[in-house]
Amino acid sequence: MEDILKLDYWLFETINQAAPIYVIEQLLILVRHPIFWIPLYLFIVSFLVFNFKEKAYWIILFSLLTFGTSDMVSSQLIKKSVQRLRPCRTEAPIQVTTRVYCGSGYSFTSSHATNHFAIAVFWMFVLGKYIKWVKIPLIFWAGIISYAQVFVGVHFPTDVLVGSIIGCMIGYLWAALYARYYENKLQIT
Repeated sequence: MEDILKLDYWLFETINQAAPIYVIEQLLILVRHPIFWIPLYLFIVSFLVFNFKEKAYWIILFSLLTFGTSDMVSSQLIKKSVQRLRPCRTEAPIQVTTRVYCGSGYSFTSSHATNHFAIAVFWMFVLGKYIKWVKIPLIFWAGIISYAQVFVGVHFPTDVLVGSIIGCMIGYLWAALYARYYENKLQIT
């Protein structure tokens, strides 16, 4: 366990202490903020309503169930059970560059990673049948938001990694339930 913590701290410092180009740094700070990603999600909801008509409401409902489940699992169940301090609040022997406000909540797992990967995987399976090219951008989107959480100093890499894995499982579960009860099949390509 101690070796995993050492690796986690080393990876954190490597990502967090990186000195990227100013524009990239500002983008990574911005990309993790709701003001950046809410317009994209509103666009996707509008796209669904416009293109999928009645089916859109089911996709939106299952998207909300996916998000609600992932947020509850990460924020309520895991964080409150594990109670790992954020890198910007820990007494661990690490250097931390805090680029955003350091919240008072716990670190493990990253709710940003859990939630965005859950939605990305859900949409990947549900929308990916109709829009093949959307799969990679969705995973990239969730990945960059997750990476940004480490870069700004509010999460350790394991917080993001485990959150991503849990989010993927929740997204897949809700996509399978959607397929079973709404479409009666889940096509993976």
